[in-house]
Amino acid sequence: MNSLIRLLLLATAFVLNPLHAGETLNEMVWIPGGQFTMGSDHESSPANESPAHRVRVDGFWMDIAEVTNEQFARFVNATGYVTVAERKPEWEEMKKHLPPNTAKPPDAVLVAGSLVFTPPDRPVPLSNHMFWWRWVAGADWRHPDGVGSDIDGKERHPVVHICYSDAMAFCQWAGKRLPTEAEWEFAARGGLESMTYTWGNKPFSYDEPQANLWQGEFPGENLKSDGYYGTAPVATYHPNGYGLFDMAGNVWEWCSDWYRADLYRARNRQVGINNPTGPDRFLDPHDPYAPKRVTRGGSFLCSDIYCSAYRASGRCGTHIDSGASNLGFRCVVTQTMRSNRQSRHGTPE
Repeated sequence: MNSLIRLLLLATAFVLNPLHAGETLNEMVWIPGGQFTMGSDHESSPANESPAHRVRVDGFWMDIAEVTNEQFARFVNATGYVTVAERKPEWEEMKKHLPPNTAKPPDAVLVAGSLVFTPPDRPVPLSNHMFWWRWVAGADWRHPDGVGSDIDGKERHPVVHICYSDAMAFCQWAGKRLPTEAEWEFAARGGLESMTYTWGNKPFSYDEPQANLWQGEFPGENLKSDGYYGTAPVATYHPNGYGLFDMAGNVWEWCSDWYRADLYRARNRQVGINNPTGPDRFLDPHDPYAPKRVTRGGSFLCSDIYCSAYRASGRCGTHIDSGASNLGFRCVVTQTMRSNRQSRHGTPE
């Protein structure tokens, strides 16, 4: 078939078959796009979430759930990719992201590994997260708790210990990309305007859990009333209004934007922001040397006692080379990306 005729037929198909919210495609769901209030002015919200402001995003396809161990394994088997957590750290690269004159650690410490949540056996102050995070040699996506652990039986759990470059590599292989922060929040809200949570304003329920969060006295006691101590299989809980699962809790999810703590204040309630892709560079006054991208959604460690970032407006800056046992991702595809892919392959998906 002549390529021009093929493209015309594809274009006609898109006109005759408009996309609707909730329409699915290969484990993705169509997010219709539109204008929404991004951020929060609630008195309990951190400063990095305010002021709330109006933003518009175009429609896009989004993974129904977080990328799973099963999906990531297919990528690794096809490409031979080695994640950052599986590589020996290079000191020359590490020191670029540390304060000047930081002493080099012993070579015995510079081994492949990642951060693993390790609950303390005694009460600890919540002001220092290092009381419950431990660098574990040999921890990676295949061995989430370190050497001797595995993901057998966890094929449908979200893949974890994923750094930003790992997520980007998967996206490139899959013909997708990471969502922008604005796309992520718009999708997470599921059509609910200015609600606190992805499911509305009703607080988290111990009796009928809406997400995989922490229940009990953090970080030492987890009552597991939601059924899980760590990650849960994706799509365990009810989806939001767009049919997306786990947009609150389970694992943090990478976005494509650089993280700036003052981004919303810099926007100064600017009206008519269309498809923002984030700032040109990162800024975290509390950690000025570490390049950070935005992560969203909170994780199984979130609760109102310590971290309430499972709210729809919650946002965090995460070091691009960080891996952790509560850090994963999901992908998006724009209509332009899909159209280009279809025209290259010659047939609709």
